[in-house]
Amino acid sequence: MLEVHLRAAGFGLLLLALLHAFFPKRFAWRTDLAGVSLLNRQIFYVHTLFIAVTVAFFGALSILVAGAIGSGGPLVAALLGGFSVFWALRLAVQLFVFDRRLWRGHRFETAIHVIFTASWTYLMVLYAWAWWSVVR
Repeated sequence: MLEVHLRAAGFGLLLLALLHAFFPKRFAWRTDLAGVSLLNRQIFYVHTLFIAVTVAFFGALSILVAGAIGSGGPLVAALLGGFSVFWALRLAVQLFVFDRRLWRGHRFETAIHVIFTASWTYLMVLYAWAWWSVVR
């Protein structure tokens, strides 16, 4: 059952990484970033690319690690523990950093906020569960 969840999460993360390609148009970055210096604008785009690459890496590793859960080992435990901490931090950002005014009172944005909150919670719990199955 754990392997199925890890693979599903992996494919979901690969999809999320691909969705990053649509962020600039969806969030009107060309307009919003027009007044920012060239350096800051390029840093913004490069960081977004590297976030997408990191999420894709997490997705690919989740698919590959799913079969290695049974064999365990310190590398698998460290990887899963790191993933769990990463998604716990992402959940904390979702709940405590993003201003509620960005989504409250807006149906679509509220739905996205709820979906992301549930997704980050699921990923945090899943990787903690996988980590626990390796270290126990």
